[in-house]
Amino acid sequence: MEINQLRYFCAVASTGSFTKAAEQEDIAQPSLSQQIRKLEREIGSPLFERLGRHNRLTPYGEALLPQAQSILRQIAEAEACVTNLRQGVQGRLRIGVIPTILPYWLAPRLGEFTAQFPDVDLQLREATTQRLIESLQAGELDAAVASLPVQSPDIVCSELFRESLCLAVSPHHSFADADSARLKDLADERMLLLREGHCLRDNVLTACTRAKVEFVSVFETDQIASIFPLVSTGFGISLIPAMAAAHASGCKIVPLERGSFRRIGYLRANHHFVSKPMKEFFSWLRSLEHV
Repeated sequence: MEINQLRYFCAVASTGSFTKAAEQEDIAQPSLSQQIRKLEREIGSPLFERLGRHNRLTPYGEALLPQAQSILRQIAEAEACVTNLRQGVQGRLRIGVIPTILPYWLAPRLGEFTAQFPDVDLQLREATTQRLIESLQAGELDAAVASLPVQSPDIVCSELFRESLCLAVSPHHSFADADSARLKDLADERMLLLREGHCLRDNVLTACTRAKVEFVSVFETDQIASIFPLVSTGFGISLIPAMAAAHASGCKIVPLERGSFRRIGYLRANHHFVSKPMKEFFSWLRSLEHV
Protein backbone atom coordinates (compact mmCIF):
# COMPACT_ATOMS: atom_id res chain seq x y z
CA MET A 1 0.00 0.00 0.00
CA GLU A 2 1.62 3.24 -1.19
CA ILE A 3 0.99 6.85 -0.18
CA ASN A 4 0.07 7.91 -3.72
CA GLN A 5 -2.47 5.11 -3.92
CA LEU A 6 -4.14 6.38 -0.75
CA ARG A 7 -4.06 9.95 -2.09
CA TYR A 8 -5.69 8.89 -5.38
CA PHE A 9 -8.25 6.78 -3.50
CA CYS A 10 -9.24 9.78 -1.31
CA ALA A 11 -9.45 12.02 -4.39
CA VAL A 12 -11.89 9.65 -6.14
CA ALA A 13 -13.91 9.31 -2.93
CA SER A 14 -14.09 13.12 -2.61
CA THR A 15 -14.97 13.90 -6.24
CA GLY A 16 -16.96 10.76 -7.06
CA SER A 17 -15.18 10.63 -10.40
CA PHE A 18 -11.95 9.08 -11.68
CA THR A 19 -11.72 11.83 -14.30
CA LYS A 20 -12.08 14.69 -11.80
CA ALA A 21 -9.72 12.98 -9.36
CA ALA A 22 -7.07 12.63 -12.07
CA GLU A 23 -7.41 16.33 -12.94
CA GLN A 24 -7.16 17.28 -9.27
CA GLU A 25 -4.06 15.14 -8.73
CA ASP A 26 -2.49 16.17 -12.04
CA ILE A 27 -2.11 12.60 -13.29
CA ALA A 28 -3.39 10.79 -16.38
CA GLN A 29 -6.67 8.99 -15.68
CA PRO A 30 -5.40 5.54 -16.85
CA SER A 31 -2.48 5.83 -14.44
CA LEU A 32 -4.77 6.79 -11.56
CA SER A 33 -7.17 3.94 -12.38
CA GLN A 34 -4.25 1.50 -12.51
CA GLN A 35 -3.09 2.58 -9.04
CA ILE A 36 -6.60 2.19 -7.63
CA ARG A 37 -6.89 -1.32 -9.12
CA LYS A 38 -3.51 -2.21 -7.64
CA LEU A 39 -4.69 -1.00 -4.22
CA GLU A 40 -7.88 -3.05 -4.58
CA ARG A 41 -5.82 -6.16 -5.41
CA GLU A 42 -3.65 -5.62 -2.34
CA ILE A 43 -6.73 -5.24 -0.14
CA GLY A 44 -8.49 -8.11 -1.86
CA SER A 45 -11.79 -6.30 -2.36
CA PRO A 46 -13.25 -3.58 -4.59
CA LEU A 47 -13.25 -0.10 -3.08
CA PHE A 48 -15.72 1.52 -5.50
CA GLU A 49 -18.95 0.59 -7.22
CA ARG A 50 -18.58 1.82 -10.80
CA LEU A 51 -21.93 3.43 -11.67
CA GLY A 52 -21.40 4.95 -15.08
CA ARG A 53 -19.86 8.36 -14.60
CA HIS A 54 -20.28 8.23 -10.83
CA ASN A 55 -18.42 6.03 -8.36
CA ARG A 56 -19.68 5.07 -4.92
CA LEU A 57 -17.67 3.63 -2.06
CA THR A 58 -18.20 -0.02 -1.21
CA PRO A 59 -18.29 -1.04 2.48
CA TYR A 60 -14.55 -1.78 2.14
CA GLY A 61 -13.98 1.69 0.72
CA GLU A 62 -16.00 3.30 3.51
CA ALA A 63 -13.89 1.47 6.09
CA LEU A 64 -10.61 2.50 4.44
CA LEU A 65 -11.46 6.17 3.80
CA PRO A 66 -11.11 7.64 7.34
CA GLN A 67 -7.89 5.67 7.89
CA ALA A 68 -6.45 6.84 4.57
CA GLN A 69 -7.41 10.46 5.32
CA SER A 70 -5.76 10.19 8.74
CA ILE A 71 -2.53 8.86 7.21
CA LEU A 72 -2.44 11.66 4.62
CA ARG A 73 -3.07 14.27 7.32
CA GLN A 74 -0.21 12.93 9.41
CA ILE A 75 2.14 12.99 6.43
CA ALA A 76 1.12 16.57 5.54
CA GLU A 77 1.65 17.68 9.14
CA ALA A 78 5.05 15.97 9.30
CA GLU A 79 6.10 17.75 6.11
CA ALA A 80 4.85 21.07 7.50
CA CYS A 81 6.70 20.59 10.78
CA VAL A 82 9.98 19.92 9.01
CA THR A 83 9.49 22.89 6.67
CA ASN A 84 8.55 25.12 9.56
CA LEU A 85 11.87 24.41 11.31
CA ARG A 86 13.82 25.78 8.39
CA GLN A 87 14.92 29.36 8.48
CA GLY A 88 12.59 31.79 6.76
CA VAL A 89 9.07 31.35 5.38
CA GLN A 90 9.09 28.63 2.77
CA GLY A 91 7.35 25.44 1.76
CA ARG A 92 4.05 24.40 0.20
CA LEU A 93 0.85 26.30 0.99
CA ARG A 94 -2.42 24.84 -0.36
CA ILE A 95 -5.31 27.30 -0.30
CA GLY A 96 -8.90 26.71 -1.37
CA VAL A 97 -11.25 29.54 -2.35
CA ILE A 98 -14.92 29.66 -3.32
CA PRO A 99 -15.72 30.85 -6.89
CA THR A 100 -17.48 34.03 -5.75
CA ILE A 101 -14.36 35.28 -3.94
CA LEU A 102 -11.32 34.07 -5.87
CA PRO A 103 -11.65 36.09 -9.13
CA TYR A 104 -13.08 39.25 -7.57
CA TRP A 105 -11.18 39.78 -4.32
CA LEU A 106 -8.30 37.37 -3.78
CA ALA A 107 -6.79 36.78 -7.23
CA PRO A 108 -6.10 40.48 -7.97
CA ARG A 109 -4.12 40.72 -4.71
CA LEU A 110 -2.22 37.42 -4.65
CA GLY A 111 0.77 38.93 -6.45
CA GLU A 112 1.47 40.93 -3.30
CA PHE A 113 1.76 37.77 -1.21
CA THR A 114 3.90 35.84 -3.69
CA ALA A 115 6.21 38.85 -4.09
CA GLN A 116 6.57 39.13 -0.32
CA PHE A 117 7.15 35.39 0.17
CA PRO A 118 8.81 34.09 -3.02
CA ASP A 119 9.91 30.84 -1.33
CA VAL A 120 6.34 29.79 -0.56
CA ASP A 121 4.94 27.32 -3.10
CA LEU A 122 1.38 28.66 -3.21
CA GLN A 123 -1.16 26.26 -4.72
CA LEU A 124 -4.80 27.23 -5.28
CA ARG A 125 -7.98 25.22 -5.61
CA GLU A 126 -11.41 26.66 -6.46
CA ALA A 127 -14.45 24.76 -5.20
CA THR A 128 -17.71 25.10 -3.30
CA THR A 129 -17.57 25.48 0.47
CA GLN A 130 -18.55 21.86 1.19
CA ARG A 131 -15.82 20.53 -1.09
CA LEU A 132 -13.28 22.83 0.58
CA ILE A 133 -14.33 21.60 4.03
CA GLU A 134 -13.93 17.99 2.92
CA SER A 135 -10.47 18.79 1.54
CA LEU A 136 -9.46 20.50 4.79
CA GLN A 137 -10.65 17.51 6.80
CA ALA A 138 -8.74 15.14 4.52
CA GLY A 139 -5.53 17.16 4.82
CA GLU A 140 -5.59 18.05 1.13
CA LEU A 141 -5.73 21.80 1.87
CA ASP A 142 -4.02 23.93 4.51
CA ALA A 143 -6.65 26.66 4.60
CA ALA A 144 -9.63 28.05 2.69
CA VAL A 145 -11.31 31.40 2.10
CA ALA A 146 -15.09 31.18 2.07
CA SER A 147 -18.38 32.58 3.29
CA LEU A 148 -19.22 32.03 6.94
CA PRO A 149 -20.59 30.46 9.04
CA VAL A 150 -19.43 26.88 8.52
CA GLN A 151 -21.16 24.16 10.51
CA SER A 152 -18.38 21.69 11.26
CA PRO A 153 -16.92 21.01 14.72
CA ASP A 154 -13.42 20.27 13.41
CA ILE A 155 -13.11 23.46 11.33
CA VAL A 156 -11.81 26.70 12.86
CA CYS A 157 -13.33 29.87 11.32
CA SER A 158 -11.97 33.42 11.50
CA GLU A 159 -14.04 36.29 10.11
CA LEU A 160 -12.25 38.88 7.96
CA PHE A 161 -15.06 41.27 7.01
CA ARG A 162 -18.71 41.59 6.06
CA GLU A 163 -19.61 42.34 2.47
CA SER A 164 -22.82 43.92 1.20
CA LEU A 165 -25.07 42.23 -1.32
CA CYS A 166 -26.27 44.45 -4.18
CA LEU A 167 -29.12 44.36 -6.65
CA ALA A 168 -28.11 43.89 -10.29
CA VAL A 169 -30.69 44.94 -12.90
CA SER A 170 -30.77 45.93 -16.56
CA PRO A 171 -30.40 49.61 -17.51
CA HIS A 172 -34.11 49.60 -18.43
CA HIS A 173 -35.41 48.11 -15.18
CA SER A 174 -37.61 50.30 -12.98
CA PHE A 175 -34.94 50.21 -10.26
CA ALA A 176 -32.07 51.16 -12.59
CA ASP A 177 -31.95 54.81 -11.52
CA ALA A 178 -32.90 54.27 -7.88
CA ASP A 179 -30.53 55.31 -5.11
CA SER A 180 -31.43 52.13 -3.23
CA ALA A 181 -33.92 49.28 -3.27
CA ARG A 182 -35.81 47.22 -0.69
CA LEU A 183 -35.89 43.45 -0.90
CA LYS A 184 -39.63 43.42 -0.22
CA ASP A 185 -40.14 45.36 -3.47
CA LEU A 186 -38.61 42.52 -5.48
CA ALA A 187 -41.56 40.16 -5.01
CA ASP A 188 -42.36 38.05 -8.09
CA GLU A 189 -39.26 39.29 -9.95
CA ARG A 190 -37.45 36.87 -12.25
CA MET A 191 -34.38 35.87 -10.22
CA LEU A 192 -31.07 34.51 -11.52
CA LEU A 193 -29.22 32.35 -8.98
CA LEU A 194 -26.19 30.18 -8.47
CA ARG A 195 -26.92 26.46 -8.20
CA GLU A 196 -27.39 24.58 -4.95
CA GLY A 197 -24.06 24.05 -3.19
CA HIS A 198 -22.86 27.63 -3.61
CA CYS A 199 -22.95 29.59 -0.36
CA LEU A 200 -23.88 32.82 -2.20
CA ARG A 201 -27.14 31.12 -3.17
CA ASP A 202 -27.75 30.42 0.52
CA ASN A 203 -26.96 34.06 1.36
CA VAL A 204 -29.49 35.29 -1.22
CA LEU A 205 -32.21 32.85 -0.16
CA THR A 206 -31.69 33.73 3.51
CA ALA A 207 -31.94 37.45 2.79
CA CYS A 208 -35.15 36.98 0.79
CA THR A 209 -36.66 34.68 3.42
CA ARG A 210 -35.99 37.24 6.16
CA ALA A 211 -37.64 39.93 4.02
CA LYS A 212 -40.55 37.55 3.29
CA VAL A 213 -39.95 37.91 -0.44
CA GLU A 214 -41.06 35.29 -2.94
CA PHE A 215 -39.52 35.34 -6.39
CA VAL A 216 -39.46 33.27 -9.56
CA SER A 217 -36.18 31.45 -10.26
CA VAL A 218 -35.64 31.45 -14.04
CA PHE A 219 -31.94 30.55 -14.33
CA GLU A 220 -29.35 28.72 -12.22
CA THR A 221 -25.65 28.34 -12.94
CA ASP A 222 -22.27 27.51 -11.40
CA GLN A 223 -20.70 30.68 -12.81
CA ILE A 224 -21.73 34.11 -11.57
CA ALA A 225 -20.17 35.57 -14.74
CA SER A 226 -22.95 33.86 -16.73
CA ILE A 227 -25.57 35.88 -14.84
CA PHE A 228 -24.34 39.36 -15.82
CA PRO A 229 -25.09 39.29 -19.58
CA LEU A 230 -28.56 37.88 -18.90
CA VAL A 231 -29.30 40.62 -16.37
CA SER A 232 -28.02 43.29 -18.75
CA THR A 233 -30.51 42.21 -21.42
CA GLY A 234 -33.45 42.29 -19.01
CA PHE A 235 -33.87 38.51 -18.71
CA GLY A 236 -34.04 38.83 -14.93
CA ILE A 237 -32.44 40.34 -11.85
CA SER A 238 -29.90 39.05 -9.37
CA LEU A 239 -28.37 39.72 -5.96
CA ILE A 240 -24.59 39.79 -6.21
CA PRO A 241 -21.67 40.43 -3.84
CA ALA A 242 -20.27 43.96 -3.85
CA MET A 243 -16.83 42.68 -4.88
CA ALA A 244 -18.31 41.43 -8.16
CA ALA A 245 -20.11 44.67 -9.04
CA ALA A 246 -17.23 46.08 -11.11
CA HIS A 247 -17.39 42.98 -13.32
CA ALA A 248 -21.15 43.22 -13.99
CA SER A 249 -20.74 44.73 -17.43
CA GLY A 250 -23.95 46.23 -18.86
CA CYS A 251 -25.78 45.99 -15.53
CA LYS A 252 -26.98 48.66 -13.16
CA ILE A 253 -25.93 48.07 -9.54
CA VAL A 254 -28.30 49.31 -6.85
CA PRO A 255 -27.52 49.24 -3.09
CA LEU A 256 -30.03 47.51 -0.85
CA GLU A 257 -31.68 49.30 2.05
CA ARG A 258 -30.91 47.75 5.42
CA GLY A 259 -28.12 46.10 3.48
CA SER A 260 -28.02 42.36 3.36
CA PHE A 261 -24.51 41.01 3.61
CA ARG A 262 -22.36 37.92 3.72
CA ARG A 263 -19.50 37.16 6.11
CA ILE A 264 -16.09 36.41 4.57
CA GLY A 265 -13.39 34.57 6.48
CA TYR A 266 -10.74 31.89 6.41
CA LEU A 267 -10.98 28.28 7.57
CA ARG A 268 -8.55 25.61 8.73
CA ALA A 269 -8.86 22.18 10.29
CA ASN A 270 -8.38 22.40 14.06
CA HIS A 271 -6.04 19.39 14.02
CA HIS A 272 -3.78 20.89 11.34
CA PHE A 273 -0.31 22.13 12.24
CA VAL A 274 -0.14 25.89 11.57
CA SER A 275 3.04 26.39 9.57
CA LYS A 276 4.94 29.64 9.03
CA PRO A 277 3.46 30.05 5.51
CA MET A 278 -0.04 29.61 6.96
CA LYS A 279 0.62 32.16 9.71
CA GLU A 280 1.94 34.68 7.19
CA PHE A 281 -0.97 34.05 4.82
CA PHE A 282 -3.53 34.61 7.59
CA SER A 283 -1.74 37.79 8.66
CA TRP A 284 -1.65 38.99 5.05
CA LEU A 285 -5.39 38.31 4.62
CA ARG A 286 -6.18 40.37 7.71
CA SER A 287 -4.15 43.27 6.31
CA LEU A 288 -6.05 43.47 3.03
CA GLU A 289 -8.48 46.25 2.21
CA HIS A 290 -12.06 45.11 2.68
CA VAL A 291 -14.85 45.57 0.14
